[in-house]
Amino acid sequence: MKLLEKLALTPGVPGREHRVRKLILSEIKGLFDEVRTDAMGSLICVRKARPKSGPGSKSRKKPVRVMLAAHMDQIGFMVRHIDEKGFLRVNAVGGFDTRNLFARLVSVCPDVNDPKKDLPGVMNPGGKPVHIASPEDRKKVPEIEELTIDLGIPASQVSKKVRIGDMVVLRAPFEKVGDTVVSQCMDNRIACWVAIEAVKKLAKSKSGGHDCEVHCVFTVQEEVGLRGAITAAYGVQPDIGIAIDTTLCCDTPGVPSELRVTEQGKGAALTVMDGASIADLSVLEAFEAVAKKAKIPNQRSILPKGGTDAAALQRAAAGTRAFTLSCPTRYIHTVTEMVHTKDLNACRDLLAAYLAQV
Repeated sequence: MKLLEKLALTPGVPGREHRVRKLILSEIKGLFDEVRTDAMGSLICVRKARPKSGPGSKSRKKPVRVMLAAHMDQIGFMVRHIDEKGFLRVNAVGGFDTRNLFARLVSVCPDVNDPKKDLPGVMNPGGKPVHIASPEDRKKVPEIEELTIDLGIPASQVSKKVRIGDMVVLRAPFEKVGDTVVSQCMDNRIACWVAIEAVKKLAKSKSGGHDCEVHCVFTVQEEVGLRGAITAAYGVQPDIGIAIDTTLCCDTPGVPSELRVTEQGKGAALTVMDGASIADLSVLEAFEAVAKKAKIPNQRSILPKGGTDAAALQRAAAGTRAFTLSCPTRYIHTVTEMVHTKDLNACRDLLAAYLAQV
């Protein structure tokens, strides 16, 4: 959980994934044969095939190329205006539910590489406080454009330290809550964790190797249109593409059972389809077969709206057989995203087991 905590607490909005990329690089030393960063900033890590010996080994002149896509970016903001009093206005980078943005602590990050320059701030909607607000004012849900950030320092200092385009993220701790872990941006640092830990497990497996060539890609700018995965997939040109992501887990009060998408604690989610892609049936069924053999808990799911990097993988160049492995997540796109450890470990174990037999 230490790695997941570090990932969850490292800021990285679309186009500003620098710190997350640096953290991942420090965690994967010796795990891959080739590591490079493409023009958009996606981190492409290649682990070449290590053919297994003995019964069940596959002799191939050209190994199957499997691309894992785990996006590094999180939803957040960029500074769009600094007024004469030093208050900041922001532009959303990714999709927010503004009902969750009242009275929040934030971090303004003027330097994408240096966390020591981060400035703490408070985000609140402009306007009257509850004591003097009218009944109609109290019912209104402010838009992103109405939110302001107060850094608690003179305007003269703000203008010297903050520029238009600086990254802003919500601040929240990483906590263990019962059988779950809760934090900001589990979407999608969960996937970064799953990818790293699955390849680690693959490398330590008793079988002595794997026949596929693994291209583990930590993609950028997924939250604003799957952008990094598109260019990375053109470069890798995989035979099989696996997006790793979170998915809705709405098994909570106030949501009809038919809309829950997944259930917490029931294992890894095998995404049949979402709003952007339909899973390759052969890959989906291969994951199910592996899960059954290894007794790894899993559940099928359909996400009515939204999409993952699988859509980019599926459509890049001549296309590929694509699928999304998802981790059920309650309260998604808030600072209290909740993931059951059983589901988290099931995603890791299932991905490692699948890669071992491709």
